[in-house]
Amino acid sequence: MIDQPIVIGLGELLWDCFQDSRRPGGAPANVAYQANQLGCEGVVCSRIGQDALGEELAAFLESQGISTRTLQFDSEHATGTVTVEMKEGNHPEYTIHEDVAWDAMEFTPDWQKVMQSAAAVCFGSLAQRHEPSHHTIHQCLDTTGKDCLIVYDVNLRQDFYSRDILEESLKACRVVKLNHEELSVIGSLLEISDADEQQFARDLQSRYGVEMIVLTRGENGCLLLSEDDVVDVPGQKIEVADAVGAGDAFTAGLISALLKDWPLRTAGQFANSVGAMVASRSGAMPDLKSEYSELIDQFQPS
Repeated sequence: MIDQPIVIGLGELLWDCFQDSRRPGGAPANVAYQANQLGCEGVVCSRIGQDALGEELAAFLESQGISTRTLQFDSEHATGTVTVEMKEGNHPEYTIHEDVAWDAMEFTPDWQKVMQSAAAVCFGSLAQRHEPSHHTIHQCLDTTGKDCLIVYDVNLRQDFYSRDILEESLKACRVVKLNHEELSVIGSLLEISDADEQQFARDLQSRYGVEMIVLTRGENGCLLLSEDDVVDVPGQKIEVADAVGAGDAFTAGLISALLKDWPLRTAGQFANSVGAMVASRSGAMPDLKSEYSELIDQFQPS
């Protein structure tokens, strides 16, 4: 049996609390979950409380075939929660509660070991909002192997970001993914013109040494720029159930395709399809293993 590449989601694991339900979430955890469904070994490196909500999250991951060996349990901080309100077009608005377990992540020998064996690590801005987890995340990234695909999914939330966090993260990654709404915010923070998407991406590449820039545009597709290629992929018309986790699914699809060395256009089209599939379902972690298997067969280069 071929070993599955280890794809780590490094950062927040939490409950998305809707008006009538709650569902597992957290952007890096969503990426690991979707990567696991896509045939990789998804690993969640996060911290949850020693409480009922934490136990329920751990049990959910185990039920989905995701190991909990890299979960940290905190006796002082509660499991993270986010209040989600659905706005026009079924787009979510988040209220992210503070002083929770994933704000206090620690760099441990177990985390060092799994980072050294990772094929890819995905991290974001949010879990860097407090210094303990910020420091831990960059310790983890410094530990990865030289061929590890480090992906920074910018994922700006509320006011939990700064120029320093953006710049340090951009310097640490090989691939950066952002959405069209974040373009102007990042441009303003970093003093880079966002008037032209491609020029913006090239400026990011030259300033921070990023190998690939990925800009997602929702129903309008995505733009991918590597060091020597530009790919503009059109969107897909779907009926959106809710957009929670769709961007994270896109990221997982992209990582999966890049680890397979698929052509850039194929990788973008595949990631778009994975993201659209999740947007057409409720919640960030729907069960889509069989659908993904068919999708992989469809996109697998001959």
